[in-house]
Amino acid sequence: MNFNNMVDTKWKLILFIITTFVLIVVIAIFGLLIYINHYKNPDDQKLADAGILEKTIKVGDVTFNYAEGPDNGPPLLLLHAQTLDWYTYSKVLPELSTKFHLFAVDYPGHGKTKVPADYKFSANEIGADLANFIENVIQEPAFVTGNSSGGLLTTWLAANKPELVRAIVLEDPPLFSSEYPEIKRTVADKLFTSSYNAVNEGDSNYLNYWMKNSKEFFDKYTGPFSQQIVEFVVTSYKDANPGQPVSIPFLPASVQEMIRGMDYYNPNFGASFHVGTWNEGFDHAEALQKIKCPTLLIHANFDITENGILDGAMSQEQADRAVSLVKDIQYVRVDAAHVTNLEVPDQFVQIVEDFFLDN
Repeated sequence: MNFNNMVDTKWKLILFIITTFVLIVVIAIFGLLIYINHYKNPDDQKLADAGILEKTIKVGDVTFNYAEGPDNGPPLLLLHAQTLDWYTYSKVLPELSTKFHLFAVDYPGHGKTKVPADYKFSANEIGADLANFIENVIQEPAFVTGNSSGGLLTTWLAANKPELVRAIVLEDPPLFSSEYPEIKRTVADKLFTSSYNAVNEGDSNYLNYWMKNSKEFFDKYTGPFSQQIVEFVVTSYKDANPGQPVSIPFLPASVQEMIRGMDYYNPNFGASFHVGTWNEGFDHAEALQKIKCPTLLIHANFDITENGILDGAMSQEQADRAVSLVKDIQYVRVDAAHVTNLEVPDQFVQIVEDFFLDN
């Protein structure tokens, strides 16, 4: 074989290897998309087996979307974290439903709950509407647990509608840290700034807007260079499943739930934190001092960056201050990220059951 033939054979082999590799990658991506686009979350069946049904009801000007379990005990209202929806509790609802009559609600600005176009996203407005939900749907005083912004709304209910609340669990609420201008010294304000910008720019698809502007988030939670991959997969899933909640199986559970929630999220909710209107008329210290019912504060992990920015819901100083202001309160420190019901579901269930069933 002469030299020219050897070179020609070598390049043919390289071309064959490259072509084969590209073909394998294309087939793998195509197969992955088929799997993802037809994926059914196994938690759906667990919820159905537990008799937990998704429902809607109009109360005043708000059409609430919520999940209700069978009447197996005292009523328990669950209020999710900001940007999420009721489904974030799917890991804990089946077990809790054996001892409580569950109501997991999409509060205004989230999930499939509908509000008027001029709705004011504030603690006072949303808290009053949730009180109406308890009065008209649950129809008796309830135990209430809320995560993050849901914890702030739980605080509002206990302080302002004590006749509707038996006892409360505050799951890592941003007490004091989310008040203006303190909110500016938290990592959370990145999301609120994004929400504010989306509103001002008139972007009608917040999930897409958030994904395109969250490279730092995806680098941290799903790995380097993952942002565009996640965008592509989410877009493909939505195209294949129009009108259905987004469910991407290979992502971390917390990211899965955030993407699902972001697809429904109204950025006006986050924007109101950014400019300080969400807490107007709702002073956290005053509200905590008004709480008379038994209270449990769950405090998750947090960090203070080298620039003095709070990465978490509350610093230890803020958590200690909250405890000092409530007369009947217990405190538990949990080694988990912010959404403890998703991060450590078994521990969350045990904490909630032990506390509420003793009160």
